Amino acid sequence: MANNSATHATLRCTFVAALLLGAVVAHGETIAIVNAQAWPMTDAGGAQGRIDKATIVIRDGRYESVEAGTAPPAGARVVDAAGKVVTPGLMNANTHLGLVEVSSLEETRDHGVADGPLGAAFDVQYGLNANSVLLPSVLADGLTRAVASPTSAADAAFLGMGAVLRIVPGGDILDRARAAMYASIGGGAAKKGGGSRSAQWQLLRNAFDEAKLYTTKGMIGAPRDQLQNVLNIQALRAMLDQHMPLVMQVSRESDIRQAVSLADDYRIPLIILGGAEAWRCADLLARHKVAVVIDPEADLPWNYDELGSRADSAAILQRAGVTIALNVSGNTIYLSHNAGVALREAAGLAVANGLPRLDALKALTVNPARIFGIADHYGSMAHGLDADLVIWNGDPLEPGAAPDLVLMRGVPASLVTRQTLLRDRYAPKAAQNPWPPAYRN
Repeated sequence: MANNSATHATLRCTFVAALLLGAVVAHGETIAIVNAQAWPMTDAGGAQGRIDKATIVIRDGRYESVEAGTAPPAGARVVDAAGKVVTPGLMNANTHLGLVEVSSLEETRDHGVADGPLGAAFDVQYGLNANSVLLPSVLADGLTRAVASPTSAADAAFLGMGAVLRIVPGGDILDRARAAMYASIGGGAAKKGGGSRSAQWQLLRNAFDEAKLYTTKGMIGAPRDQLQNVLNIQALRAMLDQHMPLVMQVSRESDIRQAVSLADDYRIPLIILGGAEAWRCADLLARHKVAVVIDPEADLPWNYDELGSRADSAAILQRAGVTIALNVSGNTIYLSHNAGVALREAAGLAVANGLPRLDALKALTVNPARIFGIADHYGSMAHGLDADLVIWNGDPLEPGAAPDLVLMRGVPASLVTRQTLLRDRYAPKAAQNPWPPAYRN
């Protein structure tokens, strides 16, 4: 209990410091973080990936420079990060953030539809809730971006379109709408294709064929009994025209190979989500520049599609040259409430099983930014990019560590959450406050 109390006291001081700093940092003010162990996710970090005793200069909410041992600019507000690890803000590549409050209550779940006309056309952006109580919680864990993924739609394969979020509680949280189209093959999803994964693949290809025949004047040369309705065909045609990535939620090696073949045939950027057996075809994925969003905790099979699961999958893919991002999907709470801390724990497990530390940090930052098309403004400490960063009080790959400070475009974010407010109200340390005895113990 003594250790817990000390931790609470440290965190409480951190929260107050962050709030005070946020109150005095003016819009457009220059900030210099000095003496940092910076992991910029750029070539400036060299082979080791880090810059020791770094000075990170932020001007107008964007990175200006990250250099070793330089003096802060005159007039800059200085933050001393001596002994601290500093990384870009983290990004979770597969969540339900903004789309769920209580996963057991149907009225709070907006990440999927059970029936109706929407398949590929289902778009999660319209249901995003910027006032979700989960957003402050994951922001306090260092998560500043996340992908909000659809989970179901009224189609044999398609799940709908996902979006990239900025974790700005109460603000404009939509970073990029229609960031990717999602589809799922095999496992429990096969029943939508009549119980056959072969049927699912055939229906998926047919949907793209119908979309290729669609124009603003309607279906040209298509059969009269096309299977896709106009809403879904329009969404698929826009996807093909704009080269929107296709996220295939598949696990079995044969399905991964089918996905690569489909992406080649229709010239679609491909992302594998799940990919329990992706390590078996890592060289193929690297050759075709297919990214994989993998769960390092998925080292045991949950179904027959995942018989090849292994703990070192992320390391095998990285060595083959595959771009990887991380997520944790074994429990729905890891897609919402614990989307921040669970992600860091998963990265630590990947490192324990052979993934280099630098590549684990890239899989939490710049890699998902590149995969989902926001690397032009986020994901690394490159000049001109959004200054979203985290100063950590320990190793960010250890779940016991926590942010000392989170910056969003150069402005400190509040680390106060519903959980910390409840802790401060009811924890034993509140005994000095005039609460009834039952609240004090």
